[in-house]
Parts: sequence; C-alpha cells; structure tokens
Amino acid sequence: MQSRSTLSNSPIPDDGEAVSVRRPVERFHLGQNVHDEDWIASEIPLALHYNDHAHVVMMATPMDLEDFALGFSLSEAIIESAEEFESVSVHQRLEGFELSVRIPEARVEAIAQRQRNLSGRSSCGLCGTQQLEDVVRHPPRVGRGPMVPGANLHRALAALDSAQPLNSRTGATHAAAWADSGGNLMLVREDVGRHNALDKLIGAMAKRAVAVDGGFLVLTSRASYEMVQKAATVGISLVVAISAPTALAIHLAESTGVTLIGFARATSHVIYTHPDRIGQAGS
Repeated sequence: MQSRSTLSNSPIPDDGEAVSVRRPVERFHLGQNVHDEDWIASEIPLALHYNDHAHVVMMATPMDLEDFALGFSLSEAIIESAEEFESVSVHQRLEGFELSVRIPEARVEAIAQRQRNLSGRSSCGLCGTQQLEDVVRHPPRVGRGPMVPGANLHRALAALDSAQPLNSRTGATHAAAWADSGGNLMLVREDVGRHNALDKLIGAMAKRAVAVDGGFLVLTSRASYEMVQKAATVGISLVVAISAPTALAIHLAESTGVTLIGFARATSHVIYTHPDRIGQAGS
C-alpha cells in the first residue's frame, strides 16, 4: 500500500486499492430513465492494532493508510510525537485492512488505563468510548500561530475543489487540507469520514515535519467538537470549516486558543473564536 506524496491533482490510486468502484445505476432526468454506471466511493473496515493489541475498528476509504495510522495516534494522544511511532505494517484481510503499529510499551499500557476499545463509524469518532472523560478531553492551549489575512483563507478554499480527485469522481468524500499562511494548499487528504480525512492529513504533515505554526487547516465538513479536539491536540491554531461549528466545538476552541471559522465561502466566513489571527477579508 503506497501513500500519496503530493497535495493535489494526484491521480486516484489504482482500482486494486479499491478506493472506488463502478456500479450500475438508473438515472432519472426530465422524465426519462437512463441505464448508466456510476463511480462509488469504497468504505471498508480498518482495524488498528498497537503492539499486537486490538484497539479500534473504523470504517474508512482504503488509501493513505499509513498516514491515517500516524495521524490517529497523534490526534488521539496515544503518542506524544511522531518519534514514538516506531513502525506500521498494512495487511489486507478478507474483510478489510489491518494496521499493525509499534509504539513504546508504556504508551500501550496507557491505552489500557484509558479503557478505550472502541468500534467507530465513518461519521463518529466517539462510538464505543467507555468513559466520559475520554470524550471531553481538553488538549493543552495551542501556540500563537500565524496571522492570516481573510483573503488567504478564500484563496485556499478556491483551490480545494480541484485538489479532491476522489470526491470529484464519487461526490462522497470529505477532505482535510493544510494551507500555508499565504493560502497555498500544501497537503490534502480524502476519506468518506471527516475524522479519518483529518487524521490522514495530520499523519502526512507529521511524516513531512510540516510546522503547525506556519499555516491553517481547512475542512470540507462541519467543525464538530472532535475535529477541533484533534486539531488542538497536535497544536493547530487556526481551523477553517465550510460548514457550521457546534457549541461544544466553539467552547473547546475558545479554551484552547484555537481560532475557529465556519461557513467559509469564496468571499465570506464567520469567525467564532480568537479573531485576532485574521485580517480583513480584503487584506
């Protein structure tokens, strides 16, 4: 399994990686039915094991899986740095994929103490969490981060559509993107699950040692609590979402120092927390 190394316009992986499939459909338009075929995004079980201990099963798109394993480990505070991510091996099984990760044994013991053996879905990052404190986890306050003129937010958003080849084909995936402070897209990752797309992006950034204080995060989804939590955990200070935030996401962003923006469009956006990082939209 090879991960993409570039940000955008990179080809969709071969169908051998099963990221999308063709299926027969009946199209109805202007009173007529047409027999046709459509590209459908794949969604498969993905089992994550740490030091041979089963931890979580997610539903995900089978691409950029090594990025996902590293990003999930960081965003869920299973490890503190990419240096603790010793190795990952990807195994294709009949039912899906198994990711076998090696991390320091002390980190595995900490997982057991948290009592998190969760079974997740692509739309849910908390399914199966056993303890309330595991849900409402407050990351440390983020650093100062960059100052970004509003126009640069819009520049990144304008470039994002063409940087999502799988969504262009299927219309079924979310994207998480990293842009520099000038609004230039640096990395993009896609998945049927918004949490998975963000974890893939975080992993890709960690592998390339991308500094989190040099840019901002763009999400093609709502800004839920879990998305802000993952971003703050790795130190991202500016989160831009095309849809709305939740009240709990705003609360977490306020308390961790994250600038949270929702309803981001080509010419407009709404700032919910810490507006001092954002210049005027025309600046």
